[in-house]
Amino acid sequence: MNNIRALVLTEYGGPAALKISSVEAPTAGAGQVLVRVHAAGINGLDWKVREGYVRDAFPLQLPTVLGIELAGVVEAVGPGVTQLRKGDRVMGPRGGLGAYADLVAVDQANLSLVPDSLSFVDAAALPVASVAAWQSLNFAGPIRAGQRILIQGAAGGLGGFAVQYAHQAGAVVFATALEAHADYVRSLGADHVIAYDKEQFETSVNDIDLVLDYIGGEVLNRSWSVLAEDGVIVSTASPAILASIPAGRRGLWFMSSPDAARLQAIAEDVAHGRLQSKVGAVVRFDELPAMIERNRTEPQVGKTVVDFAL
Repeated sequence: MNNIRALVLTEYGGPAALKISSVEAPTAGAGQVLVRVHAAGINGLDWKVREGYVRDAFPLQLPTVLGIELAGVVEAVGPGVTQLRKGDRVMGPRGGLGAYADLVAVDQANLSLVPDSLSFVDAAALPVASVAAWQSLNFAGPIRAGQRILIQGAAGGLGGFAVQYAHQAGAVVFATALEAHADYVRSLGADHVIAYDKEQFETSVNDIDLVLDYIGGEVLNRSWSVLAEDGVIVSTASPAILASIPAGRRGLWFMSSPDAARLQAIAEDVAHGRLQSKVGAVVRFDELPAMIERNRTEPQVGKTVVDFAL
């Protein structure tokens, strides 16, 4: 039997619920390719799945392999695959869980080619955050010049891309971040940065057309008060938003979906310097359980990526 490394969730709980294990290698089914993973991005969904917070939205049969985005090389192609071939450098969302493994079977439709100038580590930081930021920014309707947008959690992977997209669209961009990360967020195009460790955003922000909530919890609860009369909150962090919308307010729960063409265009923009993509940390495979916990407990700058070769 051909076995590979994988990060396995054995039960819902804390860091101890994650085990680096030997599992049977997958095979590529119809329309799938088998990817030899070189790098994978760490996301907030990892610890939310681990803790069981999203078990209703994502019912799982445990044990299961975690990880939702990857970059690597096509090792084999399944029946019906016409867009990719063995040896292609690819990146993309897994389209479910299972990216934290040496070999992963992925639908060809989810994958984009990695530009020659991007490393696998750089590529692995893109599939989820860059596409989800674009989709969530436009989820409530097209962005228009002059629109007042507040991005909660602007220094993270999602927030960093959302700031850039909103700025490029001509919006007036308000952003929350730690004071230590304020200059970075300004460099992405934020017009106003509120250091949340120094002040509450409600004291300096109002009449907001769109709040992008990438944090959830009490930050989401406090965001209702800064909306314009016809403003809207789009949350990627808390499905509970749908059950807690105040009377007369508008709130939407957003879940990203794969978009290979959009990812390809974004990757080309990153490769040519038209967009910034920040990899805040690169870690080893055996550090995954600890780094997923760090994602839960500490503010993130950019993305943390696991390099399978370290």
